[in-house]
Amino acid sequence: MEGTTKTEDRKITKRVRFEIIFTSVLFLLWLLFFDSDNFIKQREDQHKLDQLTEQRDYLKQKIKADKQKIEELKTDNKNLEKFAREEFLMKKENEDIFIIKEEE
Repeated sequence: MEGTTKTEDRKITKRVRFEIIFTSVLFLLWLLFFDSDNFIKQREDQHKLDQLTEQRDYLKQKIKADKQKIEELKTDNKNLEKFAREEFLMKKENEDIFIIKEEE
């Protein structure tokens, strides 16, 4: 820079540095709070995704267990009878059923 003194160079450098820092801070604030895909929304979306992933995994396990139970019921009449007695309170003639409920 011809024709400028060191003091002027330092003032320009400080001003440029200040403008860069100020612009960067404004940009970060914009991204964190005002943008349509801001930081807060990203966190909420990630939390919701985690919940849905857990729910999906649980339901997959439940489906697998239910398929296995259905297969057992199709192949073994003893299991079918046990299931009917437990789930639908079915009974044979001249048989009494006692239902015991546990307090929680």
